[in-house]
Amino acid sequence: MNYRVFAAVAALGVVPSLALASEQTCLDAAGMAVEGVTVDAAEWAPAGEDSPVDHCIVSARMAERTGADGNAYAIRFELRLPDAWEGRFLHQFNGGNDGEVKPALGGGVGVDAGGPALARGFAVVSSDAGHDGAAHPESGLVGGNMFGFDFEARRDYGYGAVAKLHPVALEMVTAYYGQAPDYVYGYGGSNGGRHAMVAAERMPGAFDGLLAGFPGFNLPKAAVQHAWDVQNFRSFGKGLADSFTREDLAAASAAILAACDGLDGLEDGVVNDYMGCQAAFDPASMTCTDGQNSACLAPEQTEALTRIHAGPTNSAGEALYNSWYWEPGISGGNWRFWKLESPIPPWGNKPIIAVMGAGSLAQIFSTPPAAVDGTPEALEASLMAYDFDTDAPKIYATSEDFPESPMQVMTPPNAADPTLADYQAAGGKLIVFHGVADPVFSFKDTQDWYDRLAANNPDADDFTRLYAVPGMNHGPSGNAADGMDLMGALIDWVEGSTAPGVVPTAFRADNEEAGENAGAERPLCPYPTHAVYTGGDAASMASFACE
Repeated sequence: MNYRVFAAVAALGVVPSLALASEQTCLDAAGMAVEGVTVDAAEWAPAGEDSPVDHCIVSARMAERTGADGNAYAIRFELRLPDAWEGRFLHQFNGGNDGEVKPALGGGVGVDAGGPALARGFAVVSSDAGHDGAAHPESGLVGGNMFGFDFEARRDYGYGAVAKLHPVALEMVTAYYGQAPDYVYGYGGSNGGRHAMVAAERMPGAFDGLLAGFPGFNLPKAAVQHAWDVQNFRSFGKGLADSFTREDLAAASAAILAACDGLDGLEDGVVNDYMGCQAAFDPASMTCTDGQNSACLAPEQTEALTRIHAGPTNSAGEALYNSWYWEPGISGGNWRFWKLESPIPPWGNKPIIAVMGAGSLAQIFSTPPAAVDGTPEALEASLMAYDFDTDAPKIYATSEDFPESPMQVMTPPNAADPTLADYQAAGGKLIVFHGVADPVFSFKDTQDWYDRLAANNPDADDFTRLYAVPGMNHGPSGNAADGMDLMGALIDWVEGSTAPGVVPTAFRADNEEAGENAGAERPLCPYPTHAVYTGGDAASMASFACE
């Protein structure tokens, strides 16, 4: 899978050393002549507070066009090229609805414990996935979703931009250093994790290693869950923020811990035996008993949470997404931010699912896309009006203008019946990790995908791993030991043939939600095993085993 684009060196007019660049080499990169690419700037960034290492930042654009909706589109990207290059390249897959060129540092949960990719000597590329999320300020809170009315922009967001940009970025890296990367990686979380899983299916020979964090690989289905959540939260006459107070969710978390915290041998506020917990926990235990009026839930609250955890269905009882694990991380701030309320006044303090989620469901994940007013009230109202019989099928719909459905555009091909045979044959390695308490993308959905893969491909363990992170919400958050270097484990697997097993991790010292666990070590166990306390210092990884 090593890329050798020798002719590009001469064609671009850049004459670098093999692996050690310079400030002048960087400035010369502004004159790169890559077919179909406009280089807007090349800037030298010396090591400092905002720059982990000496490196060159190349800002560029490609695939410029006028869309069917009459708007201008392009794939804008940033390529960061370290002075001391280690022969590795990382395609950084970004999250949310994309639409912004995030700094190409190659960092995030699962990576930062060992340092971001740029600091490790990787060349890194980052893009906006083919649309500008700030292009439509007149549309209010749905401005970032307006690209959903253009099919090519939808497809670029789904998979096209990665496929178009990837060879171009490799060509530029090869030209800059005078040699192609020895190893090619991809990494992202959330939507970026989805990009990684899509790349494993659609571009099986393009990556030596992929790291997919908390992936929204069934993105349109997960968006249907947003409507299900809002309708159930609002089912007993209260607004979203008031339907469950922080104290209410703390009571729910306490009930889960009472049933499950000791299953792993240690009562530390973390449920490592997340599968055993589902059998041990009775949702009715959250409900107030006679004479109890605090630290418990009203019957209608318990009923709403139970329906939410069961996942959305239509009137025939057919599942539209997946179920969710009962997890004490339900009391986490990230869980609340996504599901119930935000601290953002322009959003009307609505949660993410009722703003970004609502607009995305209507305009990106439905065919045909629907116009929605860009106010917080209108967006929440659109979710309240969502019909699970007539609207949910739109995630599978096509039309003359949208020849691929949202599910076809956004999800990995064969996600319902995966083998990853082509990726395996190409020698690729894939690590997936996911917080069990994720409020946006169900860990159960990722677990089911992995179980199907293992059932279909008896050699899945030779090239894939799944790691569950108990307590982690969507990304680094919650009372969770999320300080793991999975990128380091992936590098060792790809380059050293050392298959990952138990990965050292820890509760980050700056994680306020970790409480007394802050700084404590834990093993991150490969699925389907989980950490069990065997005795000794509870802050030491040596006191745990994966069983």
